[in-house]
Amino acid sequence: MKKFFVAFMVAWLCSALTQASAQDLSIGGTILKEGNLPADNATVVLYHQGDSLVLATALSDENGRFLFGSLKPGVYSLLVSITAYKSYQVDSVRLDATSVAVAPIILQQESKTLGDVVISSRKPLVTRKNDRTVVNVDAMISAAGSTALDVLEKSPGVQVDQSGNISLKGKQGVTIFIDDKPTYLSGDQLAAYLRSMPSSSIDVVELMSNPPARYDAAGNGGVINIRTKKIKQGGLNGSINLALTQGQRTRSNNSFNINYRKNRLAVFATLTQSYNNSFTDLDLFRQYKNTDNSPKAFFEQNSYFDREGNTVSWRTGLDFYQDKKSTWGIALNGMGRGSTQQNDNTSNLLGPQRQVDSVIVADNFDRIRFRNLGVNLNFRHEFDNAGQGITADADFITYRNKTKQDYRNFIYNPDGTPKYNDRLDGNLPNNIDIYTFKTDYTKPLGAGKKMEAGLKGSYAETDNIADYLLTTGGVTNPDYDKSNHFIYKETITAGYLNFSWDLKRLSVQAGLRAEHTVSDGSQLGNPAKPDSSFNREYTNLFPTLFLTYKLDSTDTHQFGLRAGRRIDRPYYQDLNPFLYPMDKFTYYSGNPFLQPSFTQVYELSHTWKNRITTGVSYSRTKNGVAETIEISDGIYYSRPGNIGRRTATSLSVDANFDPFKWLNIYVYTELTNMRAKSAFYTGELDTHGTFWYIGPTARITLAKGWTGELSGNYRTGLTTTQFYLRQIWGANMAVQKKISTRITARLSVNDLFYTRINRGVINNLELAEASWINKNDSRAATLNISYSFGKAFSQKKHESSGAESEINRVRN
Repeated sequence: MKKFFVAFMVAWLCSALTQASAQDLSIGGTILKEGNLPADNATVVLYHQGDSLVLATALSDENGRFLFGSLKPGVYSLLVSITAYKSYQVDSVRLDATSVAVAPIILQQESKTLGDVVISSRKPLVTRKNDRTVVNVDAMISAAGSTALDVLEKSPGVQVDQSGNISLKGKQGVTIFIDDKPTYLSGDQLAAYLRSMPSSSIDVVELMSNPPARYDAAGNGGVINIRTKKIKQGGLNGSINLALTQGQRTRSNNSFNINYRKNRLAVFATLTQSYNNSFTDLDLFRQYKNTDNSPKAFFEQNSYFDREGNTVSWRTGLDFYQDKKSTWGIALNGMGRGSTQQNDNTSNLLGPQRQVDSVIVADNFDRIRFRNLGVNLNFRHEFDNAGQGITADADFITYRNKTKQDYRNFIYNPDGTPKYNDRLDGNLPNNIDIYTFKTDYTKPLGAGKKMEAGLKGSYAETDNIADYLLTTGGVTNPDYDKSNHFIYKETITAGYLNFSWDLKRLSVQAGLRAEHTVSDGSQLGNPAKPDSSFNREYTNLFPTLFLTYKLDSTDTHQFGLRAGRRIDRPYYQDLNPFLYPMDKFTYYSGNPFLQPSFTQVYELSHTWKNRITTGVSYSRTKNGVAETIEISDGIYYSRPGNIGRRTATSLSVDANFDPFKWLNIYVYTELTNMRAKSAFYTGELDTHGTFWYIGPTARITLAKGWTGELSGNYRTGLTTTQFYLRQIWGANMAVQKKISTRITARLSVNDLFYTRINRGVINNLELAEASWINKNDSRAATLNISYSFGKAFSQKKHESSGAESEINRVRN
């Protein structure tokens, strides 16, 4: 039966390809809005001249381009439409022996009035493409004045945990890009970076659970690409966004950007400022057991983290248009953040009858200075107007992070008398330098076919020092158990080939990427610990396949298939064997023995009228990296470890509909089963569970420039490797007023009922149980004012860089 099925599918595909290859004519063009800005997601309908029968439909891409391939000679008509713009018809498009590119189509805006309700331009919240899901941030009113991390948390299928770790459709190991350039950050530093990035600077968020071959293979959970607004803006224009957030604490996010072009020179600049003032209220509960499972001791701890910091980031650059086909560019970006963290910590050690044995009061203070600088040199050349071109990027990125720690512990007897005290001082400088170069070539082959190829090389070096001094009884000595020096170097070379073919009803995209990795790690040790080192070298292939088939010419039913292979290399700092204290009873440590993990991803989907998409996905991961917890002698150690095998099976529904002209409803929901199985220090680890997630959003268009939004999300309990996360939900609301064509005001309230409280249980501990409750300043109101100025006109701008994945592996 299997052989018959395979033979049938091969025969069916060969038949479809054979029929399509006999027709090699095409009609294409570009759609622009007023001001010559690209009109993405415009609907283009193809007819025979004088006939009302729809032959095919297409959506314009982000550059406003569309293409109908595999056409027979004849005379055709086109009808172009997009919300809030007048429809445009093109007649008498004649195909003879050659393909046709119609003249640019410029749409005119219109406004329709229905009673006291004004229907104006409204972007869809979510748009699905062959290889990605696109979230339009401006359509998410509740995101106004918030941060990039808040935007991700409200995006379909994306979940952000209490530590800022990001997962997509239940899978961790997500790689974050900004303008096709990786952030080179992970963990706390990535979360801090995204919290300092105002949502007002974001155009769209692209979610790719299985990215195409031109993207680095890194990221078992997929890729999230954040595209900033500057990409499509040209001419003299800019915007100012001011936002003030009030929860239990006050914080702000502000940004300014400007673009200017004259003759052959285009200059752009963006400046953002973020003030963070937040807290985390964390309660930990641990129970230690005897071998007969009777209570041995209890541990109860409250940690109140008080965080305050100011971040300034900037990005500037210029493009020089040598001629119509060649562009040279340079881009500079940087970030500076100064922050402090005060942790007031009280721990109660209790006996088996819960009697107080001792009380530890900790006064822990961190002062953090973070600096980042990036330089990108780029070149783009178009050989013709059909899309054949080549790009090249060279990048240098550097990170400098310095943390000063002052941890004081005071231990008291049950009667409150002092028992012991100590002080731990830490100096932790961390330097990371990354060099990358890549080039990409695109060649249209006619009749809807396109070939892409590219090469990339990257070199990364990290230098981590930890110097600790321990003071007890008034005597200070080096603490060699925690002091260390770790250096890591890594070189990756890669190449890919990607082929796509858009037929009448079938779209095919297939790619293959090869990556070769060489890495070396050295732990220099100290007088109490010997030196150690490791090196690894491996080569891997990563195939990808995307198929889309339309059952009819009206796009009523579309079926999709996505398949691919991914890799997750350990974060640079996860290989660092340092012990990093959070308090006297909790330590974080790296793992120099981590191996890369590999994931196979398969997805099937059905889309009805471009409104409802139902999908089934399955992924299988070998040696997936996850946080593991071990309690030894009453001390809690958190370190990354390889989990032998993990699987995730998911059923999702993505629906977007308009029950009334003034109401749009978007719903994403998924049911996912996850299982992890691995050798573990307590024996075999075998955990599994199913969770349900739903995230609805209702957008209301009212009179006189008013719009509103209600949104929320709910997730049942979730089992992930060693952790069980209890159910959580939240509700948000927002209103927006278009004061003028240039000024918009927004007011939003997130977590209306203060229910986003994280609770969880840690399983598979040896003779111990543990749980936690974590509260943040999640309920807050934000007032945002945005002002735009100047005029914009269409211009091509180079959007990516050669640094495609390395940034995401920086963890500090």
